[in-house]
Amino acid sequence: MDMTNKHEMEIQIEGMSCASCVARVEKALNAVPGVSKASVNLATEKAHVQVDPILKDHSDLIKAVEKAGYKAHFKSAPTTNSMDHMDHMNHDGGNPGDSKALVLQKQKDRVILSAALTAPLIVPMIMQFFGVTLEMPAWVQFMLATPVQFWLGGKFYGTSWKAVKNLSGNMDLLVAIGTSAAYGLSIYQWLFGHVDHGGHLYFEAAAVIITLVLLGKYLESKAKQQTTEAIKALQALKPETARIRKHGQEIEIAIAQVQLHDEVIIKPGERIPVDGVILEGQSHVDESLITGESLPVEKGIHDTVIGGSVNSTGVLLVKTMALGAETTLSRIVRLVESAQAVKAPVQRLVDKVSAIFVPVVLVLALLTIITWGLMTQDWENALMNGVAVLVIACPCALGLATPTSIMVGTGVAAKAGILIKDAEALEITHSITTVAFDKTGTLTEGKPRIIKFQTLTPSTNELLAVIASIQANSEHPLAKAVLEKAKEENISFKPASDVKSIPGRGLQGLIENETILVGSEKLMLERGIPIEALQSIAVDSEKSGETVSFIANETQKMALGLVTFGDQTKSSAHLTIQKLRQLGIKTIMLTGDNEGSAKKVAAALGIDEIRAKVLPEDKAKIIEDLKSRGEKIAMIGDGVNDAPALAAAHVGIAMATGTDVAMHTAGITLMRGNPLLIPDAIEISRKTYRKIKQNLFWAFIYNIVGIPLAAMGYLNPIIAGAAMAFSSVSVVTNSLLLRSWIPESKSSTHSEHS
Repeated sequence: MDMTNKHEMEIQIEGMSCASCVARVEKALNAVPGVSKASVNLATEKAHVQVDPILKDHSDLIKAVEKAGYKAHFKSAPTTNSMDHMDHMNHDGGNPGDSKALVLQKQKDRVILSAALTAPLIVPMIMQFFGVTLEMPAWVQFMLATPVQFWLGGKFYGTSWKAVKNLSGNMDLLVAIGTSAAYGLSIYQWLFGHVDHGGHLYFEAAAVIITLVLLGKYLESKAKQQTTEAIKALQALKPETARIRKHGQEIEIAIAQVQLHDEVIIKPGERIPVDGVILEGQSHVDESLITGESLPVEKGIHDTVIGGSVNSTGVLLVKTMALGAETTLSRIVRLVESAQAVKAPVQRLVDKVSAIFVPVVLVLALLTIITWGLMTQDWENALMNGVAVLVIACPCALGLATPTSIMVGTGVAAKAGILIKDAEALEITHSITTVAFDKTGTLTEGKPRIIKFQTLTPSTNELLAVIASIQANSEHPLAKAVLEKAKEENISFKPASDVKSIPGRGLQGLIENETILVGSEKLMLERGIPIEALQSIAVDSEKSGETVSFIANETQKMALGLVTFGDQTKSSAHLTIQKLRQLGIKTIMLTGDNEGSAKKVAAALGIDEIRAKVLPEDKAKIIEDLKSRGEKIAMIGDGVNDAPALAAAHVGIAMATGTDVAMHTAGITLMRGNPLLIPDAIEISRKTYRKIKQNLFWAFIYNIVGIPLAAMGYLNPIIAGAAMAFSSVSVVTNSLLLRSWIPESKSSTHSEHS
């Protein structure tokens, strides 16, 4: 499907209580004409919706949610599905954190009040364990239980009624039916005088269940807030003001007023407010909260800085190069939010179960009541067993099992400098069996230097001038090495005209109306250039692990010479390969470089397999071939030529030190050039997926074990209520354990500096 013209938006939803609610909201949104996909997250209480441009009236989405029985408002403005997103904005204004804190406080107040009213009702129950009999008048029990049932528990009735109107069910419906049954039975026993003839009142059961559910929801909400700490920490990095230099004066202005190319002054200890390039000054910059780099990075003139990082030592003058949604920090926040909004494939199982869960539970509860009633003729006890079935079965934990794990997993990954674009990438990464690497800039520094020149007709300086002319505007690492060498030697040259890139082979351009070629042996042979005089030197250089570029005058069909380059492997690359081997993962290197250079790097690092002299389009074919053999492939790259292979792999992992094209194509972006982040990404994926499986196990086991026990009369409704509340809290708490993960790239002394 072509997604380039899709619009994306977020809708904040209020009133969802379980996985069944999620399914109903998704069904309502997907039924709106023009909606191509809607995904609802119970943990964040947001819907992520993709719509066609034909949907002009976005209010139809809000109406659909409200018709399904929930409150809704737009979280963010509609945006196109590209990197040109707008910043997320609250339409109701204000700080979303403050709003959530207020909601949490209200929840806490309701729990305290409900507990205060319920406590006297359970005192007689507790005292019975000590052989003390306390009789509380029925009217007192009624006075205490009624506000709990209909005021503090009123929310359950409101959402239940909306669910019934939509011919569906949810957790609140189960709670409302169960507690109403206990409360109603108590009223019946009291009014018709059955209490005096051995009958019981169950006001305390109804009140305790509501109190426990309210407590569970409060603890759940409090825990869920902790799952979003990573995003809140990133959002807090953005300073509110910036100090700019205009007309020789320093002016402090709001960050929203800063414009492109403004010159911003950052003093030691201050947080850098913008993305930009250093015009003046030198310093060390702490980028740890953005890239995960534990040590400050040395910065000087012409180096780039990231908004949100901290200037440590010197005064810097920075030219602003990105604003608003285009800043690195905004893009990181957007990627993390996007990953947390979209469902993981494993969630499909939960969706199928939740679609039929509530109706099945209602039938089971009814069967429990009828069976017990007919077998024992004790309809009062039968009703309590039915209530226990309704209460224990609330599917809160099912809806929270997957999203809370993904929220915490993507959050801690972002803090480590690993940006996961979507939940699917996170889920697939855990099953990777083979990692395919590009060589230059991924395993090597990507900063090659010239080793030797060999000329046939021109002098060395003349040959250097020719190469520099052709490569003057190229961003390729080899071109940068040539231009640096030309600068060192004070070589003057005029940029060539009509320069064209020949993918996987080299460059061609015009110098004084003659076509000059700079590139591989394959390029020379294809163009009919005789290179026999240079062959022996080229072969020896390649055996030594050097990269060889030939230079030729195609107009005269004459070779001019060659230049060789060397590139160091990254200090953490060897440890990276070791860690991948420990994880049971095979490694393969795909490079357009010569076989000698590839073999040298592979031998030094311990890579299992190499494919040399590979063209960009061939990399993707090799990935497809590996996939056809049943391998789960992750491709690691950083250049434009890696984009097809990144897209072809099950998971593409791009280095942020590379090109934007690679990062847009990849499912995971590593915020610094340390290859140890690769095993880190696989490890956090495995740990997150393990948490998802653990959570789903506990969510299902509560019901698989609890429902039969309740149906057989072994579970008191109060115990069932406590178990149900604990199930949700335990699932979220289990997810939060992921926060203790320490990435290898931080704990290792082989930390790489980008």
